[in-house]
Amino acid sequence: MVSASSLCGVILAAGGSTRMGTDKALLPWPPTVPGKLPSGATFLSSAIQSLLAFSELVIVVAGNNETQLVPVVYANGASLVRNPMPERDQFSSLQVGLQEVLNRGRDAAIVTLVDRPPASAGTLQALSAAFMSRPEGIWALVPEFAGRHGHPVLIAREMIEVFLKAPATSTAREIEHQNQQHISYIRVDDPAVTLNVDTPQDYSALSSIPRP
Repeated sequence: MVSASSLCGVILAAGGSTRMGTDKALLPWPPTVPGKLPSGATFLSSAIQSLLAFSELVIVVAGNNETQLVPVVYANGASLVRNPMPERDQFSSLQVGLQEVLNRGRDAAIVTLVDRPPASAGTLQALSAAFMSRPEGIWALVPEFAGRHGHPVLIAREMIEVFLKAPATSTAREIEHQNQQHISYIRVDDPAVTLNVDTPQDYSALSSIPRP
């Protein structure tokens, strides 16, 4: 069974953000509200801080945006690794991040995407507790809200190996379907786990989402 000290946060942030028109990792979070001073935080910095509360190390996977992300990554106490071929797809970034987890001597990962609000502390606590006490044969935990699966996903060493051995043309969804018997879905009361922010309209709609 994994110990808390072996958990490693992984944030996938190598996307091109073409539909957003600006790097989603650097979007302000919470969104700027008229009449209120911005917090100075971003999707990326908020994700790093949320995962650092439940892991000793957070790795950010960057791509061609590496130069822009470096100041935020290091200012928030995280590490950075570059996907040399971010144009391939998100799965390639996942493999780069998980390989770095093993390189750092960790046995399990908390993986999330940068293009969404961070999950609440309560959600992360519930997922971490369930992961630490998971039964034999369960290699991954996935949060579920309103019948939809989301992030962050907690992955044990066995599932890390499965992802790393998979062909580069695979997708995380395919691997998940092939290993259903090793995955547990945890219901949470947190809409952030299923949100995807791909367009300016998606980002604007976040102001109406309740936050804990």
